[in-house]
Amino acid sequence: MLKVLVPGIAVLSLLAAGSAVSQDQDGPIVTNRSNESADALKMREAIAYSNTLPRGAPTQDYPLVAWCDALVTGHADLGDTLTNRSPEDTELVRLGRLEAQDFRGALAAAEPRQTAAVKAAAQQAAAAAKAQWAPLLASQDEAARSQSFGLFYGLPGRCEHAARRIRNNITTPPATPADVGLEEPAAN
Repeated sequence: MLKVLVPGIAVLSLLAAGSAVSQDQDGPIVTNRSNESADALKMREAIAYSNTLPRGAPTQDYPLVAWCDALVTGHADLGDTLTNRSPEDTELVRLGRLEAQDFRGALAAAEPRQTAAVKAAAQQAAAAAKAQWAPLLASQDEAARSQSFGLFYGLPGRCEHAARRIRNNITTPPATPADVGLEEPAAN
C-alpha cells in the first residue's frame, strides 16, 4: 500500500471537498510524531521549503507562522458559521483549531527573540490573511460561505516546519533538496 506524507488538514480538506479514499486504506500518516527520524524530517523540510509559497505569504519564518495561524483560524471561524456542517467539516474545524493553537504556541515561544521589525511584519501578515476571510465571515449567504469553506485546501507545508523552527530557535538555514539527495548539488 502506498503511503504519502501530507499535512493532516490538507488530507481532510480533500476529503471534505469530495475526494474519495478507500475504506481499506490506512489513511494519512501523522507527520509530527517524535519518533520520526532526523533524516525523514530533513527530507520533508527540504521539500516544504523548496515549494513556492502562495501569493502574499511572507518568506521569513516568524511572519509566515503568523500568516498561517490567521489563515487556518479564519477557515475554522468560517466553518463555525455553517449551520448544516457535515461530520468532515466539523473535523476540519476541530483540526484547524488545534493547528492554530500550535502556531500560536510557536509564536509565543519565539516572540522574545524577534526584532520589532519582524514582529511588525508578522502583525501585517496576520492582518492581511484575516482580511481575506472578513468578507466571507460577514456574508449572509450561507451557501457562498459553505462553498468557500470547502475550497480551502490547507496550508503550505512550510507552515509546519516554520513553526517547529521558531519554537525550537533553529537559526540554521533549512535543508535544501540537494542536501537530502533529491537534486544534484550545484556545480561550482
